[in-house]
Amino acid sequence: MHVSFIIPHKGRFEMLIQTIESVAKQAFDLSQIEVIVVSQTPEALKQTLNENTELTIKTYLRSEYDTISALRNYGETRANGEYLAFLDADIYLSTNWIEQMLRTLQSHPERIISSAMQRCKEDAPPLEKIRTSLSNAELDTEVAFLPGRNLFLTREAFHRIGGFPEHLLTCEDYYFTDKAAQLGTLFYTSSADYIHLGEDKTLKGMFNKEIWRGQSNLKSIEGRRIPLREWPSFVVPPAIFLCLFCSLMALCIGQATGAIVFLGLALIPLLAYTSRLYKLDKLHVSFLHVLAFYTVYFPARAIGTFAGIFKSIRIKNI
Repeated sequence: MHVSFIIPHKGRFEMLIQTIESVAKQAFDLSQIEVIVVSQTPEALKQTLNENTELTIKTYLRSEYDTISALRNYGETRANGEYLAFLDADIYLSTNWIEQMLRTLQSHPERIISSAMQRCKEDAPPLEKIRTSLSNAELDTEVAFLPGRNLFLTREAFHRIGGFPEHLLTCEDYYFTDKAAQLGTLFYTSSADYIHLGEDKTLKGMFNKEIWRGQSNLKSIEGRRIPLREWPSFVVPPAIFLCLFCSLMALCIGQATGAIVFLGLALIPLLAYTSRLYKLDKLHVSFLHVLAFYTVYFPARAIGTFAGIFKSIRIKNI
């Protein structure tokens, strides 16, 4: 029962090495595991990634212009496994990850992808705890989509889904798992877990990343049916951003009433999302920390969405 781990990579070798280390510690026959690293960093070919492990590790270099989907799809063409495990290059798996992914996937014939819950350390900063709580909003149940950080499926299922969407810079995991959900069920389990080594730890870092992540927001909905539950993630960030912008403009021209009205309209969804996550949170983060998270998250997502629109218009006009 051969398992191929496919890991796209760009920089940050220390996290890649920790990721591979966690694969090497699996309670599984290591001779049945191969690791395919598809890197955009030339130095990867000179790195010793299999030191002190029995793992078979293959490293390939691809163009710096390839999307993460292209790296994953290329990795699949070089894999030999009956099962495919797609990991980001900053994921530390629990030792029972393969065992539980196999059990979860095989226990129900209609299941097409399984994935493990996120975990963080007790001393993690508030932002990391918030991101972990968001990731674990639904546990031990079938879900509508899965993040691409750790996905486990058969090779046959990968081909039925059609591979990852290479035209998307970000949001490729939503697109891929949404297509998978049309063919079978997705299951998010607490029986295994992972630590996201590269998780956002500061609001400034998150702000920059969310601008980047938001660029493919609208492109990711092209050619697929958008369920009602997804619409708020597309509508709310730009709506809050525009309300805040209008509030500032109204204040600048001396319209205090208008400024208060627009500010109130922005605060309604902001406080609603904050209250929901605060009640959901099991990691004991304060209400103010959650509010700060959404106060930064929504404008960043909106800026990224608008940047993606302008980029698409510019490309079409070239």
